[in-house]
Amino acid sequence: MAVPSVDRPDLPEAMTWEELEKLPEEVAAQIELWDGRVVWVRRGPGEHQLATLLLAQEIRRCSSDDRLSHPERCWRGNLETNVFFGNTGKSDFVTPDFLVHRCLSPGADVRASDTVLVGEVLSPSNTTTEIEAKKARYAGAGIPSYWEVELTQDLTGIGALRVYILEIGHAELPPGVRPLRHANYLLAGEWSPGATAGISFPYPFSIEIPWSSLAF
Repeated sequence: MAVPSVDRPDLPEAMTWEELEKLPEEVAAQIELWDGRVVWVRRGPGEHQLATLLLAQEIRRCSSDDRLSHPERCWRGNLETNVFFGNTGKSDFVTPDFLVHRCLSPGADVRASDTVLVGEVLSPSNTTTEIEAKKARYAGAGIPSYWEVELTQDLTGIGALRVYILEIGHAELPPGVRPLRHANYLLAGEWSPGATAGISFPYPFSIEIPWSSLAF
């Protein structure tokens, strides 16, 4: 998530949602709560917001097309919306750059159990540790699909897009070796401009996005 930068006040390491709501909006918008722990969200360049907006628009278009073919199901493409973990409470959440969730009542909280796709547009300031930590939280919450978007070095467009799918079973490992996390994503698709005409993926619904629609 990319938000306007403001001076960070001196806050406790842990907060509740109720305490977060009392902060000024421009401060609260820069914070995620990971099991109540305050995590500051880094600001991305303007191109970060452009990529987020374009992808959210295209995925929303695809979700609308899917509903025409399958009226029995309803997905909603969205952007920069809090996704709350667990069935209750709001002090454990992340804010993906773009996402797809089940159609909900107006104003309803979006839970991880409602969410089928989350995506992050990586900024130059993001570290590998930060990226993997957030990806692990998405996987641990059981969100089936994670999209990762890289901007070009000169920030003139999207350089690559990767789709990861949550593994259903567990790989066999040597005796005595256990996976670090109980849920993991597997790379299921990778695209870059020039190599393909666009992005084509069948899950959670048919997603067809030409690169021309993501140009900025």
